[in-house]
Amino acid sequence: MNNEREVVRYYRQPGSRLGYRLFLHGTKHFGFYDEHDSPWNWPKALRRMEDVMGERLAQPPGARVLDAGCGVGDVAARMAGRFGLRVHGVDLVAAHVAEARRRARRRALDPLPTFAHGDYAVLDAPDESFDAVYTMETLVHAAEAEAVLREFHRVLKPGGRLVMFEYAREVPTRMPGPAAETFRQLNDWAAMPSFQRFVHGTLERLTAEAGFSVLRVEDISRSMWPMLRCFAVIARLPYAAFRAAGLERHAVNSMSAVEFWRHREFWRYEIHSAQK
Repeated sequence: MNNEREVVRYYRQPGSRLGYRLFLHGTKHFGFYDEHDSPWNWPKALRRMEDVMGERLAQPPGARVLDAGCGVGDVAARMAGRFGLRVHGVDLVAAHVAEARRRARRRALDPLPTFAHGDYAVLDAPDESFDAVYTMETLVHAAEAEAVLREFHRVLKPGGRLVMFEYAREVPTRMPGPAAETFRQLNDWAAMPSFQRFVHGTLERLTAEAGFSVLRVEDISRSMWPMLRCFAVIARLPYAAFRAAGLERHAVNSMSAVEFWRHREFWRYEIHSAQK
């Protein structure tokens, strides 16, 4: 099973390219907010979310770490620049990899992250070659999360750490019909088949079945809600216009901002920490 074409299509569509670049300078993850932060200070929140990742990885400087779904390399840059990690990023979108390399060189990072175009479900890496592996809102795009988790287990050294910042959702039967249908549509249109499967507790179970010891699962939804609410405010009018024209599929990011905020009680943003 492979959904590479669908994932690449989602990230190449104009709404994704322009939206991420215009609002987040190409970064593709949510931010983490403290109680008194301005919800509109996105750069501060983004960097703090990346720092939380570095803290959960808990690796010494020089550790070799895999960024699975690296995007334009901003998380990898933070892991290298602030935490001294030797990061190798993999991404399905060739343009993301090229941009990640440019940004890393421009920042003169030491150690310099490396990036490769490829599928993290089939890694070109020897067994037990990484000290840690992380995903930042990317496993939801996997066609078969089980295969990905087994691959992560293969490339991790014994005792290695796996940290995943991912979404989980309520089972459809416990959601109002319109909410359940909205999640189904969004997960289809945004190429997130694993998010559709990740009802509460599923990722923990799959991680354990892949051979990991699950250490901790944290619900940090309320710490990222301020950014989601900002997106919902910005997207409300464009989404309404596309919806009136019956073109929701062409405004996936606007739709997700509005609908995920509207139905926020039915999904969570979680940090999963595990060990080989």
